[in-house]
Amino acid sequence: MTAPGRYLVGVATVAAAALTLSFVLSPDAGSGVRLALGIALVAQGPLGWWLVRALGTERFLLVWATGIAVRLLVVAACALVIAPQLKLALEPTLFALVGVLMGFVVVEALVVKATGTEVR
Repeated sequence: MTAPGRYLVGVATVAAAALTLSFVLSPDAGSGVRLALGIALVAQGPLGWWLVRALGTERFLLVWATGIAVRLLVVAACALVIAPQLKLALEPTLFALVGVLMGFVVVEALVVKATGTEVR
């Protein structure tokens, strides 16, 4: 399987797990988890794809560091603006957002490892 294929399968797996979890939680927590999943997918989709395309290039670490910074900004925006504006429970929303984003980072790491590309 190609690196983009591995990446898509990994992201879909993490997303499916988060979505499934959202339906077994309380309604307030579940809606926060679904919002977090949507935000994470919107942020992670382009970032992860950019990273996969940067595999084996000199700009790989720059792309990776930029992605981490963007994820941090997304969490801050969700904590300070999005969740309060939507009157969602902050704890489950942020916990889910960080969890899903970290799941996506693990997917990125597995894709990099599977390609056997040396990180410079």
